Amino acid sequence: MATLKDIEVAAAINILTAFAFFVAFAILRLQPINDRVYFPKWYLKGLRSSPLNSGAFVGRFVNLDFRSYIRFLNWMPAALQMPEPELIDHAGLDSAVYLRIYLVGLKIFVPITFLAFAIMVPVNWTNVTLEHSDLTYSDIDKLSISNIPIGSHRFWTHLVMAYVFTFWTCYVLKKEYEIVASMRLHFLASEHRRPDQFTVIVRNVPPDPDESVDELVEHFFLVNHPEHYLTYQVVYNANRLSNLVKEKKKLQNWLDYYQLKYSRNQSLRPSSKTGFLGLCGERVDAIDFYTSKIENLSEEIASEREKIISSPKSIMPAAFVSFKTRWGAAVCAQTQQSRNPTIWLTEWAPEPRDVYWDNLAIPYVSLTIRKLIVAVAFFFLTFFFMIPIAFVQSLANIEGIEKAVPFLKPIIEIIPKTIGVSIPMKATFFITYIMVDGWAGVAGEILRLKPLIIYHLKNFLLVKTEKDREEAMDPGTLGFNTGEPQIQLYFLLGLVYAVVTPILLPFILVFFGLAYAVYRHQIINVYNQEYESAAAFWPDVHGRIIVALVVSQLLLMGLLSTKEAAQSTPLLLALPVLTIWFHIFCKGRYEPAFVRYPLQEAMMKDTLERAREPNLNMKGFLQNAYMHPVFKGGDDSESDVASGDGDQEPELVPTKRQSRRNTPLPSKHSGSVSSLPEAVQEHAQLL
Repeated sequence: MATLKDIEVAAAINILTAFAFFVAFAILRLQPINDRVYFPKWYLKGLRSSPLNSGAFVGRFVNLDFRSYIRFLNWMPAALQMPEPELIDHAGLDSAVYLRIYLVGLKIFVPITFLAFAIMVPVNWTNVTLEHSDLTYSDIDKLSISNIPIGSHRFWTHLVMAYVFTFWTCYVLKKEYEIVASMRLHFLASEHRRPDQFTVIVRNVPPDPDESVDELVEHFFLVNHPEHYLTYQVVYNANRLSNLVKEKKKLQNWLDYYQLKYSRNQSLRPSSKTGFLGLCGERVDAIDFYTSKIENLSEEIASEREKIISSPKSIMPAAFVSFKTRWGAAVCAQTQQSRNPTIWLTEWAPEPRDVYWDNLAIPYVSLTIRKLIVAVAFFFLTFFFMIPIAFVQSLANIEGIEKAVPFLKPIIEIIPKTIGVSIPMKATFFITYIMVDGWAGVAGEILRLKPLIIYHLKNFLLVKTEKDREEAMDPGTLGFNTGEPQIQLYFLLGLVYAVVTPILLPFILVFFGLAYAVYRHQIINVYNQEYESAAAFWPDVHGRIIVALVVSQLLLMGLLSTKEAAQSTPLLLALPVLTIWFHIFCKGRYEPAFVRYPLQEAMMKDTLERAREPNLNMKGFLQNAYMHPVFKGGDDSESDVASGDGDQEPELVPTKRQSRRNTPLPSKHSGSVSSLPEAVQEHAQLL
């Protein structure tokens, strides 16, 4: 059992560790040689130049201005000064809303902490239960519910405070949901034109014996969205081609390095060995060697590209379909396209930068099978795991244990009282965990020791060209997938122990406040968010906090039942019900703004855009937006591949179907659909 002295020692160690990290960061970030590590975002934006290129030789690597060291903690107020609208313009809405998760933690736990210390702590402290028990305890444990005697009327205080904490948490969540939903709609309304605003992704295109996938896609949308359909881009399985292009880029980088080396000293041609990493094998002229390899690889790339374009097997039953207006895209993305709900599945297309092309080439049926395999594996894992658990739980039943092992009856009559006292006393472990993971961990985040070492190692060993240096400097993106679950753990700990052991709350507050300042600095200066979801993740954040709240209520209910608080425990049953009802209310009231795009907003945006840019070439803007990267840009691309002729007017071309003689076609492909009512077929003929 951790004593108060142990907690004090742990706190001192972690405070000193965090402070040491902050001091080290404050010094390291001032050194010119580390500038690309601690301010990479400004380099990526083109708003910062390397200090290594100017000044005296020593001054290029070490900051000789000793006055700057006096202000070594000025990064913190600087990080907090940028207004939120400016932060959104600078880093995007996702980053700004991610920071609001930490603000929500502060909004929830600051009032709860004051109430808990003003009311709960005196109620818990003014008892002598632990002093008269045989348990090992510390002064911290006397601040917990464990110090309340069994059956005491003081448990009514905990019940009332549970209601207060729940209502306050729900109030904060509701207000924050409103704010974030408003921010999202405002962001979408004021955002610059983006391809994903006009595009949907269509999956499970049905096979047709007469026509190809691209022909089917175009004809289907020409018939069913005649006024708004604009263009499309089928999905190619170009994974092998993508690997070849990546390999060529690596070789080109080596060639650039040797050419640069030769340009600096033309008296000696650079050489290289042909073996592994240039460490073994025959020694050859490096420039000629890499030039030859690139030429051979270019021929292979051209051959593979031609193979993909000409082979129908390379086309997946999916496509990106773009519309003339946001309104048209919204209608298509949010409606059922066919009488058969399993085909022509449409949803909003991701931002082009957010498309993971390798996985997009996986067939829809294969994805379904993979999901089924995972579901079956999860079921059996859970099932076989539950067998021993069920056995143990059967023994955990007090009456069952008494019958099975009567000699344990004296001990059994004492499992509930002990648990009711000892569980709240485990808060000391989580206090230590918060200090280590939360305080020191957040301080380690801003120090960026690992990226700092890796950058300098790459810069010393691997960097050959300026492009290499930019790649070595790449800070990556804010880790939503790892950071957000960590935050949810702190919400869970805070909500669970708010009523049980309030002493944990100040440590939670320090974490949220420190993390907010640190990650605000990192978002402003370091991380480069590659894509933007317009805060689409917020419903998940809200839902997980609700789950944490319900878990805290159920645990309190079970805890009070072990404390023989029979009169107060049933009143807690209403809390989970009210909390779940609140979640359902918020889900119906606010979540649609995160999963759908209001047609009213889309129409307003389209109307304003037509008024401001009446001659906008929307097809030119969208035509190649969702083309696979290996088919566009650079020396290895053909910008007209699979894209159609954007400047041509729609022309009438014959189809292979007897139901429709002619179909308007704005590109070189024609198409048809498998079946439509006769009235629609006649309408298609008139088109």
